[in-house]
Amino acid sequence: MSANSKLTIAAHALAWIGLYQRQGHEVATSEQIATSANTNPVVIRRLLGELRRAGLVESRRGVGAGWSLARELESMTLLDVYEAVEPGPLFAMHRATPDQGCVVGHGIQPAMQSVYEAVEETVRHELARVTLANVLRDVLAAPR
Repeated sequence: MSANSKLTIAAHALAWIGLYQRQGHEVATSEQIATSANTNPVVIRRLLGELRRAGLVESRRGVGAGWSLARELESMTLLDVYEAVEPGPLFAMHRATPDQGCVVGHGIQPAMQSVYEAVEETVRHELARVTLANVLRDVLAAPR
């Protein structure tokens, strides 16, 4: 199992678009964003599609095609981004019900569920505290 980077790449894309727009540009292309994130433009387009469905970005087709913010960075939180790209819970139970005849199989899900709920609540609270404007500010302050 590996860590999921969708939230990080989505935040990267939004911060990049926000900075690009602050520099006077109207739209950014997925190729430009992908270069910054060092990933394939298809990955960026898929993530931006999820962000568009959540109302965080808008797309323009045809001449001058690209992506722009649908809201100011100050009004977007990392929780908004997380909910757009990670619609499910942080942790999941077994895909198949464990052996209920086994003491561990019977008790593992109730034991883990309360832990998972507490962790999820804490993560959501922390993500809600951070705006994309905060992220961009910290990006620009990072030593090079």
